[in-house]
Amino acid sequence: MQLPTWSEHHWRLIQHFLQMTLLLSLLCPPTESVPRDSGSSSSPEEGCEGFQVDVCGVCAGDGSSCELFSGTLFLSVLSVGYHKILDIPSGAQRIKIQETQKTRNYLALRTATGESVINGDWVIDRPRQFYAVGTELTYKRPNEIRSRAGESITAPGPTNQELHLFVIYQQPNPAVYYEYILPKDPITDDHLDAYSYSSVLPLVESHGIFPDPDNSDSENSLSSSHANQVPSDSITPEPVPLYSWLAITTTPCSATCGTGSRQVLFGCVERATQTTVQGDLCSYTSHPGPQVEECQSQPCPAFWDVGEWSECSKTCGPGFQYRQVICQQAQGHHGNSTVVVAASLCDNTEMPETTTVCQLKICSEWQIRSEWTECSVPCGVGQRTRVVVCVDNLGDIAADEECNMALRPLDLQNCDKGVCASSWFSSLWSDRCSADCAEGSRSRTVVCMMSHTNSLPLDNCNDEDKPDDLMPCDLGPCTQRLEWYAGPWGQCSSECGNGTQSRGVVCIVQNSGQLEVTSDDRCSHLPRPPSAQTCFLKSCGAQWYMTEWSSCSRSCDGGFRVREVRCLQDDLTSSHDCDPDLEPANKEECNTHTCTPQIDESCRDMYYNCVVVVQARLCVYSYYRSTCCASCSRGTHRDTLHRIR
Repeated sequence: MQLPTWSEHHWRLIQHFLQMTLLLSLLCPPTESVPRDSGSSSSPEEGCEGFQVDVCGVCAGDGSSCELFSGTLFLSVLSVGYHKILDIPSGAQRIKIQETQKTRNYLALRTATGESVINGDWVIDRPRQFYAVGTELTYKRPNEIRSRAGESITAPGPTNQELHLFVIYQQPNPAVYYEYILPKDPITDDHLDAYSYSSVLPLVESHGIFPDPDNSDSENSLSSSHANQVPSDSITPEPVPLYSWLAITTTPCSATCGTGSRQVLFGCVERATQTTVQGDLCSYTSHPGPQVEECQSQPCPAFWDVGEWSECSKTCGPGFQYRQVICQQAQGHHGNSTVVVAASLCDNTEMPETTTVCQLKICSEWQIRSEWTECSVPCGVGQRTRVVVCVDNLGDIAADEECNMALRPLDLQNCDKGVCASSWFSSLWSDRCSADCAEGSRSRTVVCMMSHTNSLPLDNCNDEDKPDDLMPCDLGPCTQRLEWYAGPWGQCSSECGNGTQSRGVVCIVQNSGQLEVTSDDRCSHLPRPPSAQTCFLKSCGAQWYMTEWSSCSRSCDGGFRVREVRCLQDDLTSSHDCDPDLEPANKEECNTHTCTPQIDESCRDMYYNCVVVVQARLCVYSYYRSTCCASCSRGTHRDTLHRIR
């Protein structure tokens, strides 16, 4: 290829450009930028000694640079499987997702494009770190038997894609707490993480400020821009660029096995010699920008994935625990997904135990603390008891459930004291007669009981042999005996709910078997029976209750009055079961009679034509109001009533 000849003018331009470039590099040395390490995350507290970090991670901040989103998701009974519960937007930072308590459910994450990040495609990942959506996510699942903490996912962020949070439902009523922050102002950073680019861009060479000698449009443009300085007949083809950006090397692959990514690093090179020079020689051209390409390495080795230990098979004493152990292999970008493979691929390592012995505590035991009591009956079949308690390994009494109920000694059993004989037993006769005068009776109690004496005949009580329990007595004829006489109760005053009923009560005198009504005063020394009592036939259910009417709003010419109406149950609580057709009115008209104006003797018409004054609306003037007082007063009263109505 024949190189074009350059004019002296072009050599002067190149010399001037190199001198200016050297001068600028001396006056303004370039600032070295350290790319952010995507694999490490420092806490906001580092370098903030003596100050408090706010919720946004800003040293000595007031929390105004971001917005905090948090809450607890309570889920009802769902079907078994994946259920999306939350969308986490792109750019989220300080992400924290935590089950409020330990369950058999699992948390899962997917990107907005459907790519699985954690626990996807019905494959449960082991707890570890995952790299996705531009950040490192930490997945934890406590293995401790007594631990009550649930699963958690945390990430420092920021994320470069939207995340979808799922729960793999297996147990009712899961509750998940979440929180993350979003910056209020957009983040600008010239050194974005290389992993924010999803594809490799073609390498770009910069041509500096020189035009392309093969481009006629550029040549015409240069000619027109320097028309006043260089004659058009002296223009020759322009030289090729001296410096350009070129891909020099790459960073190490981000994954030690499987598919990973690496960053393409560019350097400023001299085009003629392909040697690396200072970056400021290419500073007038655009940098190709961060670029990422995929890299392949050896397949990831298979590993044993260990599940959680089950609960101990026994609450006390020796028992067993079980767990699932499967052979898995990491696949996908950065090994962020795993698949179950044949167990033979994990033969290079010893398979973890799937069964282990456990003992939560020493079992409690039953102890008998007393002898049998006496039989509860003197004869026949009865029961006897003794004290049986559950004692723990410290000697303290524990709940019966702590001991084996199948081995509990009896604390109650039947006892037989032999056949019992029965006989009639009677109390002493009463000392008082049932009547104050005339014939009455004395009484005693007669019962059939088991006999404790073996000499009695062994047969049951016979009703024919039952002794009398009443004996007649007579204290003589009755003379002038006073007493209250009460008639039968009358009808209840209410068909439902509480009411009253009454009866007649009179004072009578008894004389030789004859009864005669006398004055109540003669029986005043005796306790008088009640003549009225409350009664209740049935429940009324819901019914209407109302207050008294209020005062009328006007004394004449029609007003209204109101009252409050409520539907109440029997217990006076509000109800909606009353019949609306029977609801009493809560408003009515009142005082509809016409108001009679008060007559003022001093208010009279002094002229016969005062009617014309009212019609001409001249009563607004004080002269006419005084000379036509009666007519103006009547007109004013009519106008007032018209405005009210």
